[in-house]
Amino acid sequence: MASSHCFAPFVFLLLLVGCSGRPFYPLPSKLADGDRQPLQTSRPYNIAHRGSNGEIPEETAAAYVRAIEEGADFIETDILSSKDGVLICFHDVTLDETTDVAQHKEFSNRKRTCEVQGVNTTGFFTVDFTLEELKSLRVKQRYPFRDQQYNGKYTIITFEEFIAIALDAPRVVGIYPEIKNPVLINQHVKWADGKRFEDRFVETLKKYGYKGSYMSKDWLKQPAFIQSFAPTSLIYVSNLTDLPKIFLIDDITVPTQDTNQSYWEITSDAYLDFIKDYVVGIGPWKDTVVPVVNNYLQTPTDLVSRAHAHDLQVHPYTYRNENSFLHFNFHQDPYAEYDYWINEIGVDGLFTDFTGSLHNYQEWNSFKESDDKNASNLLHKIASMVSSYGRA
Repeated sequence: MASSHCFAPFVFLLLLVGCSGRPFYPLPSKLADGDRQPLQTSRPYNIAHRGSNGEIPEETAAAYVRAIEEGADFIETDILSSKDGVLICFHDVTLDETTDVAQHKEFSNRKRTCEVQGVNTTGFFTVDFTLEELKSLRVKQRYPFRDQQYNGKYTIITFEEFIAIALDAPRVVGIYPEIKNPVLINQHVKWADGKRFEDRFVETLKKYGYKGSYMSKDWLKQPAFIQSFAPTSLIYVSNLTDLPKIFLIDDITVPTQDTNQSYWEITSDAYLDFIKDYVVGIGPWKDTVVPVVNNYLQTPTDLVSRAHAHDLQVHPYTYRNENSFLHFNFHQDPYAEYDYWINEIGVDGLFTDFTGSLHNYQEWNSFKESDDKNASNLLHKIASMVSSYGRA
């Protein structure tokens, strides 16, 4: 992309800082708002799930930069905390799966077992490491069948570094941070002023100018969705910010982590009617929207239509290109999957590991008003020619 040249110096700085192991706290964007292409709002949102993590290790600066280059509307991240209370971008509460922590002998005594959502989990927990220690680790690709060449090249980034990437993009790019495992974080991390994890989360957003209800002038200037699987956290932050919120919904077997409510309760009409006072949409796992048996899609549920009836958007997760994730109905074609969910199911946004694929699909299938006018003008010219020929 031609416009990405002004993006390059900032990205280079991020990578240099990442390699040095020092935290980086960004300055506001130097680009004037008027010079930036606005957020598109005419089609379902392309949400870069942990960045373009189908190509580059998840939640890294490079993965988010790639997602922006590929056309993401929003870059999505999971927010956890370090031991010293710095908010970081990382999905798992343990470091084992996507970092080289096991290779650091100096941290070998940090491994322990802790209860996470009712399950005893063993590993190296982010809450047992300071930011400086976390910055000494390097991130790796989660799946072995994805490109491994970037393993060990990038560090864990902070929430503020993540925000800087969005603000310094060459066009308006929204952020989509998750209040991740708030029960665990509030149990193990204590801030000196008695604030909660959710307080720090919202304070960070406010620090960088994120405010405004959905589609307001302030929101369109710096778009953001706040997401969480924990309804109490969403209700709590509703008293702190009017930014739009998305209630994430897990598998039908998984209760809510904070209220222990079943899938069936939180997707009932009564609950949707209740939660709509606090959120603008839901983010369900896609296999709960359209059940799957033996890797074949079954009859879709009515969750999307019922959510829409309650004026709630639906942003399902997660869309992935690989055959191991594509259901047989799509014949190994990710574009067929996007077409099904956008045009048949009617979702309002999609969490994808492959931002470029979704962007290409939407670009190729966009109906532009200019195209309609050109086609209409051509038809008029043809009609005029035919008419003249008939009079000759």
